[in-house]
Amino acid sequence: MSVTVDEAPASWVRDSGVWAGMSIVLLVAMLDRVSLVALTGGFGIGALVTAMMSTARRTAGVAAFALAATLGVGALSEGYGAAEFAVRGLTCLVLGVLAVVSAETRERREARLRRLTVIADAAQRAVLRASPERIGTMGFAVRYVSASEEAGIGGDLYEIAATPFGVRVIVGDVRGKGLPAVQTAASVLGAFRQAALSAPDPATLARRVDDVISRLIDDEEFVTAVFAEFREDGTVALANCGHHPPLLLDADGARVLDTGEPTPPLGLMPDPELAVHPWRPGSRMLLYTDGLVEARDEAGEFFGLDAGTPVLTDRPLPAALDGLVERLRAHVGGRVADDVALVLAEDRTRVGVAHAGR
Repeated sequence: MSVTVDEAPASWVRDSGVWAGMSIVLLVAMLDRVSLVALTGGFGIGALVTAMMSTARRTAGVAAFALAATLGVGALSEGYGAAEFAVRGLTCLVLGVLAVVSAETRERREARLRRLTVIADAAQRAVLRASPERIGTMGFAVRYVSASEEAGIGGDLYEIAATPFGVRVIVGDVRGKGLPAVQTAASVLGAFRQAALSAPDPATLARRVDDVISRLIDDEEFVTAVFAEFREDGTVALANCGHHPPLLLDADGARVLDTGEPTPPLGLMPDPELAVHPWRPGSRMLLYTDGLVEARDEAGEFFGLDAGTPVLTDRPLPAALDGLVERLRAHVGGRVADDVALVLAEDRTRVGVAHAGR
């Protein structure tokens, strides 16, 4: 059994696990000393508590303190025979060793999890490449909010591509989490990048992406996705595969766009309709995953898109998404329960003075 040498002595003082363990040892010693209760193995409880909260090295320190305490109290107490004295010491020693082994096992497991998290995070960063801030007259901002505190691991995806047909965007959500979801997301984006340059419209593009990933994923897997094509003729064409429709913000206000009859997600043979809407100069469009609109507060209320409308219209694109994320976190009490991918697009044919700094 190996114990890692790690912390400076001063850090022991700030360790709540050490304090909790030593407090329990002292409490047991007081109870045992005044003969209020017979706790033959009670001294070892302190080391077990420390093992759940601190390192193996610090657990060993508390275990040694507990052994010294049980032997000291036993030596001072009258009425303990040699056999009971030995049982007390042996019991505390065994519990201390078990506590150290438990703490070391937990440390190794957590270290392995951290390594896997770093690998998954690197994989996802490779999948979700840096997005352009501007393509022609189109401006963009993207954000990825992970439900994992350690890393952005999940199956939400987005991509922006300049094509002969216009600027095309995909936003989607893979069913599942972790490395398998990242792998599926990579397959979707790879198929999108290849087909986006030749498919004549977003509906055909969606079907071509589905043809590719249907051969790569299991029968129970699927990917919801929405495809958008911003055209030079002042329109935006949409194809929706089981995803939440985008939010359009223009001179007429904010509204969720009609994307036609519902169709299955990618991987389930979707046949989406092509929905075409006006795309006026200065308009903005938010494409998002379900982690945004399905986020709940403590009362169970969903996060409504209308709650984010003001910040999406009166700020530069990056600041607008930052403001939306802030409102989302405030709604859920600080931590989101599901990953969120956001793409905010803007037609910059005529950029107003208020937004000249974008």
